[in-house]
Amino acid sequence: MPKKQAWSLKIRGKIAVGYVLILLMLGLFLLIVSSRITDLEKETVFLSDHDIEVHELTYQIEKNVLDMETGQRGYALTGDNSYLDPFNNGLRDWQINLAKLKGLIADNPDQMRNLGIIKENIQLWIDLAGQQVVDLKRNGEDEAIAEFFRNDTGKSVIDSIRSQSDYFRDNERNLTNERISNLKESNSRLLITMYILWTLVVLLAVLITYLISASIVNPLQHVILAINGIAGGGNMSERIKVKTMDEIYDLGEATNSLLDTVQLEQWSSEQQTAMSVILQEATDIYLLCRTFMNKLATTLEMQYGAIYVMNHKERYKCMYSYAGAEKKEFPFAEDSILPGEGLVGQCAVDKRIIIVEDLPENYISINSALGRTAPRFAVIAPIIFENKTVAVLEVASLTQWASYHHELLSKLLDMMAVSVNSVMTRMEIQKLYHESQVMNEELQVQSEELQVQSEELQVQTEELQNHTNELLTVNRELENQKAVAENAAVELERYNEQLELSSRYKSEFLANMSHELRTPLNSMLILSQLLAENRNNNLNEEEQGYASVIHNSGTDLLVMINDILDLSKVEAGKMMVEMDAVNLTELPTLLRGYFGKTAEQQKLEFSVNIGAEVPDLFYTDEMRLHQILRNLLSNAFKFTEEGSVQVDITRIEAYSDPQYNPTEPVLAFSVKDTGIGISEEHRELIFEAFMQADGSTVRKFGGTGLGLSISLQLARLLGGYISLQSELGQGSTFTLFLPCRCLEADMEDGLQPPGSWSSVAAAREREVTQKPEKATITVDTSLFEKQYEMLQGRTVLIVDDDLRNIYALKQGLEPYQMNILTAQSGFECLQIVREQANVDIVLLDIMMPNLDGYDTLSIIREELLLPDLPIIAISAKTMKEDREKCLAAGATDFISKPVVMKDVITRMCRWITVE
Repeated sequence: MPKKQAWSLKIRGKIAVGYVLILLMLGLFLLIVSSRITDLEKETVFLSDHDIEVHELTYQIEKNVLDMETGQRGYALTGDNSYLDPFNNGLRDWQINLAKLKGLIADNPDQMRNLGIIKENIQLWIDLAGQQVVDLKRNGEDEAIAEFFRNDTGKSVIDSIRSQSDYFRDNERNLTNERISNLKESNSRLLITMYILWTLVVLLAVLITYLISASIVNPLQHVILAINGIAGGGNMSERIKVKTMDEIYDLGEATNSLLDTVQLEQWSSEQQTAMSVILQEATDIYLLCRTFMNKLATTLEMQYGAIYVMNHKERYKCMYSYAGAEKKEFPFAEDSILPGEGLVGQCAVDKRIIIVEDLPENYISINSALGRTAPRFAVIAPIIFENKTVAVLEVASLTQWASYHHELLSKLLDMMAVSVNSVMTRMEIQKLYHESQVMNEELQVQSEELQVQSEELQVQTEELQNHTNELLTVNRELENQKAVAENAAVELERYNEQLELSSRYKSEFLANMSHELRTPLNSMLILSQLLAENRNNNLNEEEQGYASVIHNSGTDLLVMINDILDLSKVEAGKMMVEMDAVNLTELPTLLRGYFGKTAEQQKLEFSVNIGAEVPDLFYTDEMRLHQILRNLLSNAFKFTEEGSVQVDITRIEAYSDPQYNPTEPVLAFSVKDTGIGISEEHRELIFEAFMQADGSTVRKFGGTGLGLSISLQLARLLGGYISLQSELGQGSTFTLFLPCRCLEADMEDGLQPPGSWSSVAAAREREVTQKPEKATITVDTSLFEKQYEMLQGRTVLIVDDDLRNIYALKQGLEPYQMNILTAQSGFECLQIVREQANVDIVLLDIMMPNLDGYDTLSIIREELLLPDLPIIAISAKTMKEDREKCLAAGATDFISKPVVMKDVITRMCRWITVE
């Protein structure tokens, strides 16, 4: 009956409705255009008034400072009180203008900080120079004034105020240009909106014309075609659809009722076949449940539904909900249910279908965009495989189901039970294999991309260098032509800038790629270590070996990433050195500790000899010295199969070389081996990045070819040089020459004075840049017991936007029986910290979208007032300044990715103990 009434409208009424709709669209078009024009007027007025006033106020403040400086100097020179008028006026006016300017830019935090700096410098000048000179003149202390102006500490402050004001105005000009650009874009969008609305009006008119004509002709044609098709033995599912209120409607309804009974059986069979096909395509339990529920919703009359699947903890977990909502005041479905808990749990125990009719209004609401209502009918059904309830289904509907609906549901549940058992079994078998394989492939792809892009950057750098050489040649040839020479000089400057920009891009790219590679490495190394430890004793010896190979391969890749990062820091000029006293008497013990085991394993003689003339102390960067010696010794042991490796340290009073000619005594650190040696044509090649002596060396001994390149660059930073003497098949001698500065006074002409970094900063730098070694995975039972007692029952919050890292850390912490909370963003972290007062420690990732780790730290410390909550920052960026930035933002400790679970546990125990 509702359809009859809806389509009983006469043709005249249909035409009138069409015209009304067109007029309404035109009215809406005018309203949208009018509203947009009003917005553009407001934006134009703001641009003309606000930006001009900001610029005027900045100039007024700068003029006030100039008036104060002029009045101060005039009064200091003459003692005339009339010069104090501009000083006093400026002293008053600059604060008034500053307050006005602050009100105009209150919505711009960056400009507010810049304005705050200008304010502090103006106040600094008033306190140190302005008011102080006026007071001295009033007291008649002319000699003190003269002494003040000889030093004139206020001039540098005035210069700083001018430069900061210029920077402030430049920012405002950029903002003005941005607003102008936005205004132009708004105009363009207005034109596009007008064209779109006009097109919609035209399309609506065409559509209305078509619908009115179709409503007159189509009903009769549809009835004739449908009856002919049924009479000729056509599809039994076809139905006659008549929308007009006449005899044709009655004829169609009578014919349709004859086909309903046969159609129901055919429909049930088709639905079972279709469900069987789509269930076979599902590869995981979530996809299986989603496919089953979505297909069930289209088959039966159901508006809401949820499916619970039994997990390994013997709980029924909500795997998928149809038409549910994740975040509501009253959640759509419980996350997990125990057997016997509620109707769902009881249904699982009883293994029978529960039908609930006449549901109360507050049971659940069925929502749509237009409104909401309560369901009238609910079905709770078990999914049973081999007499075991593997899942439970609950659905709600607005209408009662017919008997054939219940019969079809029972058959579909039996099919779903078989599919659930099959998918769960297959997922359990493939889980560990897929996780390891995916992470390994991802690492390999990223490593290959890094190599390709690095080669592309190298080619670009060489091309730019060739362009620069060509321009230099042209400049020499045209030096007598002034105008042409000036143009060539300008062009040369531009290409030099491009060359520097390319070099900087390469360094930044390598640093960023090292960060991106550390993130997947973090989870891979943790999980491979956990697999190798075989905590659950479910891996055989061969599988443990596979896990160890994965872990060692990841460690090798991390070493290569650290080498590339060191090289990029050197080439970008960002490698800092700490010149301090080095105790050479400790060096033999240190080197034997590094390479003693290696010498024993390779059955090589290893000795470290210090000459009698060598001083006990000299000044250099100890960490970089050790890094160079470790690289040289690593190469010596790598390429020596029998014989010896020897380190000799001597003092040379005078040394001369075409590439290194020091004016002071030097210390020579010679590393001699009896290895394969290096041919003459390859001696210069091995000091280049990513290069080794030849291809066979790479295949036999491995390595990236970065060690010697980095060592040579570090030696040059320390004011030294590395020489090479070698004969093919007889061995090699690499000698590191460093200035022998034995007194602190000798450092005045050096690279940096002693103590240029604090000892704490130096220690942190060593910790950040230390290269990992391949770990032998063992378990210290006594230490585990102490850590277990300390961490058991404690609550840890893991915050990381990468689910792989969260999963890896959770698996690493599982043996300690901690309460583990997780968050994938800074906002989730803050919400959990607010709601969970029992959080004992937080593991916080730094690089997260929207709200990063730095801002999250500041909010926890300053707004949530939790200064004592231990927070360990975890980041894939390993630069010293990144660690310092984390600690300054409020982090309790810092760990660089990829993390070692032993280190994470140790740090957690340390800070929880302190707490």
